[in-house]
Amino acid sequence: MIKLIARVSRYKSANRYPAHSTLPKTLLPIAACTPPPTSVFLSYQAGSSMDPLNLTPEALEKKKKKDEKAREKELKKQKAAQKAEAAKLQAQKVSSAPESGKKKNTKREAEVENPEDYNDPETPLGDKKRLSRQMAKTYKPSAVENSWYEWWEKSNFFVADPDSSKPPFVIVLPPPNVTGALHIGHALTAAIQDTIIRWRRMSGYNTLWVPGMDHAGIATQVVVEKKLMREMKLTRHDVGRENFVAEVWKWKNEYGGTILRQLRRLGASLDWSRECFTMDEKRSLAVTEAFVRLHKDGVIYRDLRLVNWDCVLRTAISDIEVDYIDIKERTPVRVPGYEKLVEFGVLTSFAYPLEEALGEIIVATTRVETMLGDTAIAVHPDDARYSHLHGKFAIHPFNGRKLPIVCDAVLVDMNFGTGAVKITPAHDPNDFEVGKRHNLEFINIFTDDGKINSNGGAEFAGMPRFEARVALTEALKKKGLYKGDKNNEMRLGICSRSNDVVEPLIKPQWYVNCKNMAREALDAVIDSTNPKMEIIPKQYVAEWKRWLENIRDWCISRQLWWGHRVPAWYAVLKDDELKELGVYNDHWVVARNEEEAKEKASRIFAGKTFDLYQDPDVLDTWFSSGLFPLSVLGWPDDTKDLRAFYSTSVLETGHDILFFWVARMVMLGMKLGGDVPFGKVYLHPMIRDAHGRKMSKSLGNVIDPLEVINGIELKGLHKRLEEGNLDQKELETAKEGQTKDFPDGIPECGSDALRFALVSYTAQSDKINLDIQRVVGYRQWCNKLWNAIRFAMTKLGEDYIPPEEITPATLPFSCKWILSALNKAISKTVVSLDSYEFSDAATAVYSWWQFQLCDVFIEVIKPYFAGNDPAYASERKHAQDTLWLCLDNGLRLLHPFMPFVTEELWQRLPSKKDSVRKESIVISEYPSAVESWNNDVVELEMDMIESVVKSLRSLRSQLAPNERYERRAAFVVCRTDDACHIIKKHELEVSTLATLSSLDVLSEKDDAPVGCILDVVNESLSTFLKLKGIVNVEAELEKLNKKMEELQKQCDGLKKKRSAPAYQEKVPVHIREVDEAKLASLLQELLSFKEAREHLERENKET
Repeated sequence: MIKLIARVSRYKSANRYPAHSTLPKTLLPIAACTPPPTSVFLSYQAGSSMDPLNLTPEALEKKKKKDEKAREKELKKQKAAQKAEAAKLQAQKVSSAPESGKKKNTKREAEVENPEDYNDPETPLGDKKRLSRQMAKTYKPSAVENSWYEWWEKSNFFVADPDSSKPPFVIVLPPPNVTGALHIGHALTAAIQDTIIRWRRMSGYNTLWVPGMDHAGIATQVVVEKKLMREMKLTRHDVGRENFVAEVWKWKNEYGGTILRQLRRLGASLDWSRECFTMDEKRSLAVTEAFVRLHKDGVIYRDLRLVNWDCVLRTAISDIEVDYIDIKERTPVRVPGYEKLVEFGVLTSFAYPLEEALGEIIVATTRVETMLGDTAIAVHPDDARYSHLHGKFAIHPFNGRKLPIVCDAVLVDMNFGTGAVKITPAHDPNDFEVGKRHNLEFINIFTDDGKINSNGGAEFAGMPRFEARVALTEALKKKGLYKGDKNNEMRLGICSRSNDVVEPLIKPQWYVNCKNMAREALDAVIDSTNPKMEIIPKQYVAEWKRWLENIRDWCISRQLWWGHRVPAWYAVLKDDELKELGVYNDHWVVARNEEEAKEKASRIFAGKTFDLYQDPDVLDTWFSSGLFPLSVLGWPDDTKDLRAFYSTSVLETGHDILFFWVARMVMLGMKLGGDVPFGKVYLHPMIRDAHGRKMSKSLGNVIDPLEVINGIELKGLHKRLEEGNLDQKELETAKEGQTKDFPDGIPECGSDALRFALVSYTAQSDKINLDIQRVVGYRQWCNKLWNAIRFAMTKLGEDYIPPEEITPATLPFSCKWILSALNKAISKTVVSLDSYEFSDAATAVYSWWQFQLCDVFIEVIKPYFAGNDPAYASERKHAQDTLWLCLDNGLRLLHPFMPFVTEELWQRLPSKKDSVRKESIVISEYPSAVESWNNDVVELEMDMIESVVKSLRSLRSQLAPNERYERRAAFVVCRTDDACHIIKKHELEVSTLATLSSLDVLSEKDDAPVGCILDVVNESLSTFLKLKGIVNVEAELEKLNKKMEELQKQCDGLKKKRSAPAYQEKVPVHIREVDEAKLASLLQELLSFKEAREHLERENKET
């Protein structure tokens, strides 16, 4: 029998399987068998007081007991000393010679070790970080992430140059609200955008990432109003507009912008020299200019229309500021300003008397109070029940107003309810359209603060609207017109800022005619011949189309005090009959300032006496935000920045504001800037908790990014809830949720781990179910990186100088393989980043670092460094050079995702001789694939090695727990010459990675090993791991049979597929060839399993 015996390595790898074994039995009884040393017997002089002959019997007994105790004590000491010595000898025996030598010195080294060598010296703010002499033994995010950002910012690494010859790459940060604090959505935005911008910066682009803040009209006004009430017991009306606005600016300068400071903590590489605010001087001029130009072009106009009205804030609000509650049945709801809960989800029926004694007509409504503004009743023209009432009138029971019976097939469904619908044109969107179609009267019955006005009649005037609802119901009952109520499913609109129930109200407002701009914005995306803009993911193109094809004109005025004042002045002429502001729509003058307004008014109203009053309203926040890509670059001025950086490269934001912000930026950018504001739009998913629930304070599942970065105890999470405005029941529910999800709080994860987790989550369609444990996992992975560099530094040595270049052909196998694998990782990462597949990019980088560099390469090169064996001198030098090259490229590859830890580790790497390395990894070159590194043959060989190692590890995992870490003899049976050649050539790699004591490579002709457990790797390879005792053949056969059943199912399925009637005609040739090869492989593998089973059965008979 011929055996190919593998060389047993003199090296015992210090890898993931530490060498542990039981203490040899020969050492165990030594202490018990050794006689006591002579020192135990006490010496004495004859005739002395200690002479036993001179002692009394009592003294002699006492002395005897004393001697026995001393002897026992000495024996215990001796036993302990000998056990310690035995353990020391055993530790030396099971470890490698060089490693054991190292362990001997560990204690001595620790004694002289200076702890300060592992602590970073204090770094003055803005200086380059001063690193400790020795790398800390474990990764600590707060230590690693300290000081770097201030140095980056002071060094102007993030500042773009409009005169640069580099191609520009520009992103505008979606401006967060000035009132805002960093939440997890901001963290996702920052992580993605910073990944993009850092990658492009390192790839040779003139990158610009513009930071800014939104003045957040309603949100900011609410915050300051609450502050005034809390501290001074005053409303904004008490202090007046001018003083109130001054208070808001004071608050903004003192507290606003916290979020931008927090973005630095995340490592966001924004160009802070271009920081802007939507209400700073330049942006305000841009807003005014846009309004004036659009008004001149007829795009902006003023009209009387229905708006979403907030009675608490006393302003119109945008659709995005309206949250909807789904109500299934009669439900009491708390409404601001009302002591009692208000019922919703109730459909009330009542009757209107008809003229000419025709009886009555019954209608139903969920808003009884609005009947005070009814001006008609609509029926379907084909409804025979009401044909006799066409052209007739109903009489309003509280004011005697005649209500025409109108026919409207658009609104009325004759099969729903009574088929008759009350019409309130001034307080319902559908009724508003009916009112226009039938030229009805529009009667507003509410004051701005939600009370019934004089149009509602003296009986109800001054009542808050929901109190009037109750009063009207009682009044209808008294008149005998009440017909009952029932549960009614409905959606209730709530203002997200004030929690007030939104009231549809007719108001004169400024509007933007969006029709033509929307058509251009739509074509920019869907034009198949010349698309100007791409939306990623493509699934949102349909939503873009739906929004823009059904767009309505945009209400841009708000009845607030904080915001851009509408640049329009109303001229009150001396001879006007009505003097109220805005009564005559043709009296408005739009201008850039009051002086220009006077000049224009003088021309329009030539020869007339007038006074000018600026519109008290402000513009919708979305109007200034819609101009942001233009205004941040200096528009309307022809600035260097505007010429160099418009249009921008990509907009990254959440898909929830695709219409409210993105579409408006595109419309205004094309109209005023002459081009789309960005070439691509990337829409990230919305973040939910680990259970898929929307994040809510009342559920206790809101995640503060800074708490993830810095860590927080459970009691700290509870305290944050207690400081909020939850009621007691909500607080208890929220605390229960936190206790369940974070029983031990949240450990310190750092910015790098949080960023990497968020970016890696982006593959999850339109929602991210964020599990903090995944972030914790990436924090642990950072520790893996840290240890990889620590290992490298010990192997490179202090005097190591990287080579100018490496010739792959001269490298050892493992070095060739890791460079080829690195090449593929680089290519995959770059392609994924370029196609905005951020999760794929993160996976490519992670997989290379974790599974190829750390798990394989670093382990497989350890024999080269064991004891400075001269036989490995060449391999050792090549391994050093390749290791340095991998770490340098790998850190630069990872940097856009994890900026802090990569900077710290990269700064510790040695530099090439006589070369000027970039000052920071931030401005270093991003890795690119090197053609000469590609080596498919080597990668295929490593695939085979790894499959064998995986199989052997699987066998090892089946051993008893106390045997799994012992080195074992192993055998690989090869069924092809190629496989035999490859495994034999790489015995050292297999032995090292599988932690073997020996490896025999056998062919099919050799006798199969006995006393082993076995596994079939594939059709060409089987592995055997030597056991100490007897093989449990029955258990092994059961495992093989299960695997054979699985293989047989695959074979049967493939055979069935290939035997289908239309298979040959319909399946492409290349697919048929793949199927044929796969079937052949499965059959061969099945054959290998059968041979393994026969071997076990024979072995069982022999034993």
